[in-house]
Amino acid sequence: MKPYRVLIFDWDGTLADSTAQIVSRVQTSFSEFGRTPPSETAIRDIIGLGLHDALRRLCPDLNDRQITEIGRMYQTDRFHHSQPDTLFERAHDILRQLQQHYWLAVATGRGRRKLDAGLADTGTRPLFLATRTADECASKPQPEMVLSICNELGVHPREALVIGDTTHDLQMAANARSPAVSVTTGAHTPEQLQTVPHLAMFNGLPDLAAWLAE
Repeated sequence: MKPYRVLIFDWDGTLADSTAQIVSRVQTSFSEFGRTPPSETAIRDIIGLGLHDALRRLCPDLNDRQITEIGRMYQTDRFHHSQPDTLFERAHDILRQLQQHYWLAVATGRGRRKLDAGLADTGTRPLFLATRTADECASKPQPEMVLSICNELGVHPREALVIGDTTHDLQMAANARSPAVSVTTGAHTPEQLQTVPHLAMFNGLPDLAAWLAE
C-alpha cells in the first residue's frame, strides 16, 4: 500500500451520491425565496464550499441577510425532508478495506449536523477517526480542515492524502501542502479537475483502492 498515514475524504460526490440532491435543494431554496434559481452548472461549480461562501458566489448581489435566509431555507428543508444519504456502490466495503491500512477522515463543506446525519444514515461513523465541517473550520479551499485533522492525528500534512471530486478539494490540499487525487463521480468535470495539479484522477473509489494497492 502507498505510504500515507491518513486518507482525508470529501463527502458529497466523493463518498455520498448526493450531487443531484444538492442541486435540487439549492434551486428550491432560491425559488421559495422568490429568486430565479441558479442553473445546475452554476450550482455544481460551488458544491464543496461552505454554504455561506457558496451562496455568495452564486449570487454576489445578495446581502448578508438574504444569504442567511436562503441558507436557513436550504438547511431546514434539506435536513428535514431530503432522502437519507446513500454511498456510492461498494464505498462502504472499500472504506472498511482501506481502514486496515490507513486512518480515515472526512473534510466536508457540510455543517456538522448534516454530516452527522449522513454518517448515521450510512453506518460509517465508526470508520473515521476525525471529521471536520465548514462550520468548524474555514471553508474550502482554505487548508484549515486538513491542517486541523493532521494536528489531531499527529501527522504531517504530506502524510495525508486528500480525495475529492471538486477543484475546491484539490486546492485545499495544495494550500495545506498535502498530496491529492480526484474522483469523477461528483460535481466537477474531468476538465475542471485537471486545472488543479494533483497525483491522479479516478472514475470512482474502486480505482482509487486499486491505485493505493499498487
